[in-house]
Amino acid sequence: MSSRRHDFDVVIVGGGMVGACLAALLGADGRLAPWRVALVEPAVPRAPADDAVDLRVSALSRASQRILAHAGAWSGIAEHACPYSDMVVWDAASRPDARDALRFSAAETGEPDLGCIAENRRVQWALLESRHLRGVTQLRAGLEALEFDEESARLTLSDGRRLACALVVGADGGQSRTRELCGISRAGWSYGQTALVAHLRTERPHRHTAWQRFLPDGPVALLPLRDGRASLVWSTSTSEAQSLLALDAAGFAQRVTEASGRVLGQLALDSDRAGLPLALWHAREYVRPRLALAGDAAHTIHPLAGQGVNLGFLDCAALAEVLGDAVAAGADPFGLRSLRRYERWRRSENALMLGTTDTLNGLFRQKSVAAATVRRLGLTVVAGQPLLRRGLVQRALGLAGDLPAIVTTPGNAT
Repeated sequence: MSSRRHDFDVVIVGGGMVGACLAALLGADGRLAPWRVALVEPAVPRAPADDAVDLRVSALSRASQRILAHAGAWSGIAEHACPYSDMVVWDAASRPDARDALRFSAAETGEPDLGCIAENRRVQWALLESRHLRGVTQLRAGLEALEFDEESARLTLSDGRRLACALVVGADGGQSRTRELCGISRAGWSYGQTALVAHLRTERPHRHTAWQRFLPDGPVALLPLRDGRASLVWSTSTSEAQSLLALDAAGFAQRVTEASGRVLGQLALDSDRAGLPLALWHAREYVRPRLALAGDAAHTIHPLAGQGVNLGFLDCAALAEVLGDAVAAGADPFGLRSLRRYERWRRSENALMLGTTDTLNGLFRQKSVAAATVRRLGLTVVAGQPLLRRGLVQRALGLAGDLPAIVTTPGNAT
């Protein structure tokens, strides 16, 4: 259903991991082969360095790995990613070897691992290098204005170019210009927390295990990296984060060592540091006529479960499937009937994960003795229930819920 009345069939605003993933998935779907797709992104991507690990990393679920494989990108990521086979979660008032500590193991699930830690930059680069993006037009400009009529979405770019397309997809992050120009509101709030990220050298080996300790002001996580170091994600109050960032390297490392309960022994800072403000936001609408939102443009989530970009990749897979199914059925892929199928599908799935992480964050931030007692009791119950733990692992792997076909049939990877 390619129309020459438009410059493009689909224009994706945002060339980060989510936008590039969607472009690759559209290119990989033979049903959409005639479509002309453009990717609007002002920043010029930089190739990842083979001798260094970038500061921003993500925990990629099994579902994300399958989606990236289908997008033709996983082979460029896998050899640089660090799989982790175990995860240990415990309360600040307890110990990682206590009865109430949660231990998740790939061995219990029949999966080779629980996920992989990969650099965001490498994921983006692998997607942009995918053969499925060879037919995609990449426009190095920002979005300046956006208008709609019955037949088209009309974009004005920051360099003055004007484009018409059948569908525009906003994949331009939490501060989405696309969503803002459309006047789509969000429900949610700021957590008053900041996530500190850094890489650390560890006294003891990480053993391909992800460690997460819940402190009163937020969780501190140590994620395994392929070079033997650990990647820090410490969510704490904004005031505490500012104090930590003001410390020298030795002082910062000592605070992280104490906050992590010395689970990996003495830690040493081995990278730059950064602080990222945390919030929960959910767009009140994912779609409008000739418009769809995906990834952080539609939802932002607390990082304690490591699900942010994984939800975005599932959005991409679902939207590509909905568009392809509409074409195969002879329906209008850009009409509200098709687009609302995507909205119903992903909004409910995302709301479940947003609500779960928000509840966990609130529960662990309760500082009363009673709350601590309830937490530890709950953790003890979960720790003693293998079936319940496996269910939680399946959800974390992205293998539970209403899933896109390319996740449930990974043999279709290209």
